[in-house]
Amino acid sequence: MPVPIIIDCDPGHDDALAILLAAGDPAVDLLAVTTVAGNQTVEKTTLNARRVLTVAGVSGVPVAAGCAKPLVQELRVAADVHGASGLDGPRFPEPTVEAVPEHAVELLHRILTEHPEPVTLVPTAPLTNIALLLTRYPEVMGRIKEIVLMGGSTERGNRTPAAEFNVQCDPEAADVVLRSGVPVTMCGLNVTHQALATPEVLARFEGLGTELGGICAELLGFFGETYRRLWGFPHPPLHDPVAVARVIDPSLVRCVEANVVVELRGEYTRGATVVDPHGYVGRPVNARVAVELDVDRFWDRLLTAVDRLGRGPGSCPP
Repeated sequence: MPVPIIIDCDPGHDDALAILLAAGDPAVDLLAVTTVAGNQTVEKTTLNARRVLTVAGVSGVPVAAGCAKPLVQELRVAADVHGASGLDGPRFPEPTVEAVPEHAVELLHRILTEHPEPVTLVPTAPLTNIALLLTRYPEVMGRIKEIVLMGGSTERGNRTPAAEFNVQCDPEAADVVLRSGVPVTMCGLNVTHQALATPEVLARFEGLGTELGGICAELLGFFGETYRRLWGFPHPPLHDPVAVARVIDPSLVRCVEANVVVELRGEYTRGATVVDPHGYVGRPVNARVAVELDVDRFWDRLLTAVDRLGRGPGSCPP
């Protein structure tokens, strides 16, 4: 049976591909897409989620806008990475998918309460919505199968020397999630940097021969230019779909158990994820931490999902 999931995101080029993977792979049942401020303002990330679902031909998946700023600090968007729209590169048509008139946290609460089985949450953005859900409605924790998030790192950061963007954008929210007691899997930079969109990968998207495949290649082309300019990467890493891949097939993403805490007070390290797989400090395990990606199978799965969506309902890619 497909795993019921909700993606909480801030599209974002890699969020867009995460949505497509979730919408196009039969191993998961995408119940909703909720949005939050992060890569861009919540107005722009919500528009981008609607754009992605529209070009993918996905209907019946509700989209709900959530928090417009982090719990404590001011919002600092990543326009330097994702552009003024948050999804620069392709030209998108006017979206036909509308957002529902319900706050993301309320939609999350309603689906978790009403769905007949526990639901997996896949946040690929700052964790503001998820933290607010857990603090406002603690009774739904038992309705969450697990939280599989993209964020953090076992090593260095990408927004500060120590902190990854999603966690650094709202460290207090990440702290709430990691201390909640809900099962958490953290897919951080150390594993997502293994998902490099090489020229061969872009050629495979173009080779699908569909409009959607071409849009994906354009998204990755823009993302690649950003990563070359800002960080000197020869090929851009595709972060967010790794979290979805872990839910689709856990064997795609190998994890280890560890205690993870978020640094909230460090002058130079605020937002860092302190990962302790060896139990140095004696704190209990509270997360699975992704360490290794099956790269070839990951790209095969993503391309197959995009191909299925690009060929329309009922398609069965070879």
